[in-house]
Amino acid sequence: MVKTFALGSCVGVILIHPKSRVVGMVHVALPESSINPDKAKVKPGYFADTGIPALIQQMKGLGCTGSPKEMVAKIAGGANVMDSNNVFNIGKRNILAVKKILWGYGVSPRAEDVAGSISRTLTVNGKNGRVLLASPGKPDWRL
Repeated sequence: MVKTFALGSCVGVILIHPKSRVVGMVHVALPESSINPDKAKVKPGYFADTGIPALIQQMKGLGCTGSPKEMVAKIAGGANVMDSNNVFNIGKRNILAVKKILWGYGVSPRAEDVAGSISRTLTVNGKNGRVLLASPGKPDWRL
């Protein structure tokens, strides 16, 4: 099981490579590494533009061969939980950045649960690729 907690404006990106059965996840907090290039060198997963390429590279090292187009993507998060006046729109910007980068690899999310105003915990089962979401006060649901 791979799990990331409390996705508010952050976006969880799950990539599944069906042929090799390798599963990976990145918890994206901000859309662009230009915000803090030094942090991006140490924690590439913090940013969409460095985290997704780093995840794909790691998955290739674990046996994913061929094009990233063969991967299945699922995304969740990007909520507006702390910015009620939409001043920064971090959730929306994260969603758009994640999708743009995935599209650059020829990958379109097969499933998504994004935006809104709830925090989500995201879990993926590495054996079967099932993705579960949880949020306080709601029953768990599948993505």
